[in-house]
Amino acid sequence: MTTLLTEQELHNLAMNTVGKQLEADGFEFLGVNSKLKRDPQFVALKNKKLHFVIVRAVHYPKDANVYDPVFMQTIKEHADKFEAKTYYAGVGLGHGTDYAKPVVKNEDYTMVYNGLQEIT
Repeated sequence: MTTLLTEQELHNLAMNTVGKQLEADGFEFLGVNSKLKRDPQFVALKNKKLHFVIVRAVHYPKDANVYDPVFMQTIKEHADKFEAKTYYAGVGLGHGTDYAKPVVKNEDYTMVYNGLQEIT
């Protein structure tokens, strides 16, 4: 029997991917929120500057690099109050043998992640 990953499990996978990149890039985590619908996912410090990072797990056929501009502008306005930079990190997830199929528990998966996109 095949079991698909839940939305929360996919979100956690995306969070791990982005978190590892942030760590490798020298960010210091001040806050991490991995619950769905709680934003931002990461509040981090780098070079004495605050950063808010929104993480989204995206399924084919949606493009992982495309975000909701109205929502992201709302987050940016909130971040601006803290003099923080705002980023979107979309992580595309699909099955290991066919990106168009959903991710199955205990099977390989395919990932498309192009890094942070700064919201200006």
